[in-house]
Amino acid sequence: MHILVELAKKTVEEHIKSGTVLTVPLDFPSEFISRKAGVFVTIEEKGDLRGCIGTYLPCHENVAVETIQNAVAAASQDYRFDPIDISELPYLKYTVSILNRPDPVRNLEELDPKIYGVIVKSSKGNGEKTGLLLPGLEGIDRADDQLAIACQKAGIDSEKEQIKIYKFTVEKYS
Repeated sequence: MHILVELAKKTVEEHIKSGTVLTVPLDFPSEFISRKAGVFVTIEEKGDLRGCIGTYLPCHENVAVETIQNAVAAASQDYRFDPIDISELPYLKYTVSILNRPDPVRNLEELDPKIYGVIVKSSKGNGEKTGLLLPGLEGIDRADDQLAIACQKAGIDSEKEQIKIYKFTVEKYS
């Protein structure tokens, strides 16, 4: 198991069992201590999505802390699911995706849902809406479908709202 996946797993287990949040181990690899990036933590139970939360830009001091914070959020704050229960812990599978910096998309032909994730943004009225979809998701083979799902997640009506599209790659560990 990759060290970031192990960190996510230990974080969730500790949080569910005791309510505490891990700190980064002192001997954690420096490549994840010296690097800042957005991170998504995906949790599955028996092949079904159980939680997925992340950041597309860094919000914390390094990838390790970003992983810890997003693992807790994926286990307990994903609005689509109830918080994970202690009885579920043996059945969970974790994936950690480090996001590379997003780049603006000038032409939809640049997109390939197997390679690039997408971020869709719309500014309307007082707020900004943002939808994100990671790359390589099963059943999403066309950029049009990927964009439609990202817009739907954010509540963006791409027919009526001006949108900006960004693409990114990930380093995925499971």
